[in-house]
Amino acid sequence: MTSENRPGPRSEITLRVNGKPHTLLVDHRRVLLDLLREDLDLTGSKKGCDQGQCGACTVLVDGRRLNSCLLLAVTLDGSEVTTVEGLAGDGEQPHPLQRAFLDRDAFQCGYCTPGQICSAVGMLAEAAAGHPSHVTDPAAPSGRPVPLDRAEIRERLSGNLCRCGAYPRIVEAVEDVIR
Repeated sequence: MTSENRPGPRSEITLRVNGKPHTLLVDHRRVLLDLLREDLDLTGSKKGCDQGQCGACTVLVDGRRLNSCLLLAVTLDGSEVTTVEGLAGDGEQPHPLQRAFLDRDAFQCGYCTPGQICSAVGMLAEAAAGHPSHVTDPAAPSGRPVPLDRAEIRERLSGNLCRCGAYPRIVEAVEDVIR
């Protein structure tokens, strides 16, 4: 048995994923993305680069958008995780951003779409909380909601790559939700 096939140290963790508690015995080397996809059958989050560069694996952890391919699951004990599957909650209606992506046809192949949508949800919360971006006017009052124009939206979503180039429609979908 090679070292990569040997079971490593494991710990029991409890995560609340899409509003439901899950108690799991997790190898200390297992990342959240693999746990979601392989253990919980939540395949919306995609494995793109597996290095935190593309954003296809973006989920919300305790309300913050994070790349799940870089997060060791064992470090998230007690955390609330929301994937694209859980954005609408228990309702039958899609989340407003999911609806806007559909209405604007803001995807082509769709591979990056779950990460784009989760990132946009997190970005809206960051802007509402007054967190500035690289393009935020330095004269803007600190701690107040940041108005989201096209430049702000593009900058804040720049960590999510789309190989198909659906960026204009993605920005339009976000604009639809904030207006």
